[in-house]
Amino acid sequence: MSDARRHAEVLSGAERAGDTLELFSGTSAKLRRVMPFDSAVWAATDPETGLITAPMLVENLGSRERCADYWESELLEENVLPFRDLARAAVPAAGLRAATGDAPARSARFRRLLGSQGVDDELRAVLRVGGRPWAVVSLFRMRGGASFGPAETALLAGLSGPLATRLRRFARPSASGGRTDAPMPGLVLFDPSGEPTSINEEARQHFARLPAGPSIPSQLGLRLPIWVVATALQARAIAGGRDRGGARARIRTVDGRWLTCHASCLSGPAGRPGPVALVIEPADGADLAVLIAEAYGLTPRELEITQLVTRGLPTTEIAATLFISPHTVRDHLKAVFGKAEVSSRGELVARLFTMHSAH
Repeated sequence: MSDARRHAEVLSGAERAGDTLELFSGTSAKLRRVMPFDSAVWAATDPETGLITAPMLVENLGSRERCADYWESELLEENVLPFRDLARAAVPAAGLRAATGDAPARSARFRRLLGSQGVDDELRAVLRVGGRPWAVVSLFRMRGGASFGPAETALLAGLSGPLATRLRRFARPSASGGRTDAPMPGLVLFDPSGEPTSINEEARQHFARLPAGPSIPSQLGLRLPIWVVATALQARAIAGGRDRGGARARIRTVDGRWLTCHASCLSGPAGRPGPVALVIEPADGADLAVLIAEAYGLTPRELEITQLVTRGLPTTEIAATLFISPHTVRDHLKAVFGKAEVSSRGELVARLFTMHSAH
């Protein structure tokens, strides 16, 4: 089968997928037929920070209890091919054995986890479009199988853009306005070793609205979703100088609403690392501006104009603010209306923000 035919075979049905998890499972099944692998992890990511979010699909990879270990290694240890590097690489896919010169033990992830699970090679990729990561994928072959080759890496890399384009459409507003009785901000504290030590009732209520997925047990009487754990891990990574940016992820609930999960590492005595404070709360329109704009494929300039529209600025003031002509503003607005499938400013504001920010 030619590369073009394999590419088309894997993507067949992607446009018909009804949600992210359906896209992951359907694509994984088709990909396995043209490029065999033994197990896989598919995870949606926040397009601004690259942190994993819901949903996640884990196939044939042993106990889910080790899922947290995998992401702890990803964020806190010295690894080959971390997703944050692949997100910026010219080619968004690479194989572990190929990258290490057939010495995968150079990567802490392999030494600590994959090798003991019988994994021989890992092929991973970031699904991105417009410079934004919408998901990550890892494919695994167990001992006794061949390593992933250049043609297979190229195939997975070629799927990155088309799959990401489909994934970002799922961030568009749902037809339902969803609940309007969301709890106030929830708080979880983690000790410096990463163990959760306390939680408020609001956080428990928010967790109850998250979709099913990998989780870890805790001493708090509930299992913590892996997306929440990863956000806390990222805060530790930033505090330790291993990464920059923010420990922040948007997560969609089972009723179609959006929550923002953000964390920071506090300082202990004598400047030593202290606990991590994690807040989970309803996302407001401003927090979702980039996410929603990306979902509709808006350009940076179209996003700027859209944000000014939501503030109620008329065309002349938008033009003055951005140092462009009113005619140019109207042209951009026409493009925005077409992408968002609306015909007025009022409809645009309702479509992009009101459904998401009501709480």
